[in-house]
Amino acid sequence: MTTTLPPSLLAQQQALLNALFDWPRPDATQFIAAYARQSCARGLKVYQANGHLLAERALLAAYPVVAQLLGGDSFADLARALWHAHPPLRGDVACWGAELPEFLAVSADLQDEPYLPDVARLEWALHRCSTAPDPVPLLDTLVLLTTTDPAELQLQLAPASQLQVSAWPVVSIAGAHRDQNPTFAEVGALLRQGVAQSAVVWRSGLKPCVRQAVVGETALLGALLTGQSLGAALDAAPDLDFSTWLPLAVQSGLVLAARPCHPAIAGAPADAVTPTRLAP
Repeated sequence: MTTTLPPSLLAQQQALLNALFDWPRPDATQFIAAYARQSCARGLKVYQANGHLLAERALLAAYPVVAQLLGGDSFADLARALWHAHPPLRGDVACWGAELPEFLAVSADLQDEPYLPDVARLEWALHRCSTAPDPVPLLDTLVLLTTTDPAELQLQLAPASQLQVSAWPVVSIAGAHRDQNPTFAEVGALLRQGVAQSAVVWRSGLKPCVRQAVVGETALLGALLTGQSLGAALDAAPDLDFSTWLPLAVQSGLVLAARPCHPAIAGAPADAVTPTRLAP
């Protein structure tokens, strides 16, 4: 069976043959390049289009709420702009996109929506949780809370746990778009009232979780996430009802274990993971 080649490919092959057999020919490379450049330009456009599509898909997976807030066309433009401004540094494109919050913050076109960078920070924290190491609860270590001075203890939090302090109702904005709770009308009221919310992000089992911080929790987690002792964290959060907070934090998977600040304390595991640091 005879295969018919496209005219452009036939012309390029003929140019190569002419250059090879018409000797000497000082402009042989230019003769071939006249055809090759056209093919190369088309190939580059195809690769660029594929890259843009990959950027849109990757960014949409990490920032679905931002995509809803901006709309499909604007979000696609944003993904392409970020792709060129901050190209991927790793082969796994799921790791790309961390620069979006700051990219949004300096965008002159988005100054009318000042909450967008914080919403993006919240979404990236949730995205990071999805690839964090599996949490390993060590609940038997919690007995240390009854036998050891809090100044000598730390609480181990779930991997990739974060605290985001925002001047905007970011938890409600994300919830309205992710779970339809609260309603958009309620979110609008919160924005008009200038309500600020702090978000607690962690991974429970395989599920990234987010909720609004309770009274006093921002100070407590801020201290724990920077490696301070439980005693120092409690001192920083006098308004927190710790006896109510702790059982809920353990049940939800936010708190995994208690560990000594100095592993020599008897009965405590020496290999417990250091509390996750507060991400910028």
